[in-house]
Amino acid sequence: MDQIPQILANGVYLGAQYAMIALGLTLIFALMNVLNFAHGQMYVLGGFVTYTIYGAWGLPFVVALAMSCITLAILGALIEKYLFAPVIKKSARDESTMLLAAAIAFLLDAVILLVFGEKQRGVPKLVDGTTILGDYTLVIANDRILICLLAIASIIGFISFMQFSKTGRALRALAQDRVAAQLMGVNVDRYSMIGFALGAMLAGLVGGLLVTITGINLGMGGPTSIKAFMMVMIGGAGVISGAIAGGIILGFLEAAGLALLASYGNITYLLIFVSLMIFLAIRPQGLMGKPWG
Repeated sequence: MDQIPQILANGVYLGAQYAMIALGLTLIFALMNVLNFAHGQMYVLGGFVTYTIYGAWGLPFVVALAMSCITLAILGALIEKYLFAPVIKKSARDESTMLLAAAIAFLLDAVILLVFGEKQRGVPKLVDGTTILGDYTLVIANDRILICLLAIASIIGFISFMQFSKTGRALRALAQDRVAAQLMGVNVDRYSMIGFALGAMLAGLVGGLLVTITGINLGMGGPTSIKAFMMVMIGGAGVISGAIAGGIILGFLEAAGLALLASYGNITYLLIFVSLMIFLAIRPQGLMGKPWG
């Protein structure tokens, strides 16, 4: 029972960052029906951009984070316009976009290796110290509190943008029915590019935030993509609220597993994967997704 407050605090922290990772992936899937296997590599690239500007060059963290978002947004727009859009128009097979996404993931891995190397990189903490509550029942590093609050604020900002802005409404219309949105005057090509850029920007944002906590290295891309897919499957493919729910659920499952099953070795994700398989067998569309067919 003494571990419950710590598990809840860790679950909120992990859930907020995981929800941000899943949001970008599910946005791209909702708009274009594309599983972006390179999403994890985009997250890693955002972390390395932040590391370079903040850690190596010594510029303010806000500047580094903004440059990470801008860099990934531009990269996402270019990838959609010159790679995904032509393939989608010329091929009716979903396998074409899946293979393209996998190729982009390998390409970004190679670029990251050439430019930044394979070593683990880290940056100075944004804030030092810890917060202790309840006679050592709950101990939280202050930098994690800050990153968690920034992640929650980013999620709220993204939801508000999608709900109230003209661009957000156009993206939601495009996600609901591509043909109907085009008939209503929505520039499908333009907003597909904007949506892909926004999804990539979210990956760059969370990568830039978490480089201050976990550091960054080349090998983080694949596992990050796998976690993102897990969250999307839990919440429901293409459903933004489902991505948030999936991230929160995965965050709490991981926090509980790492706290309660530490003595059993690296078994937490084995149990999570088994539970996910059982869940998908019962509800393949996820918590908030629509039934297939």
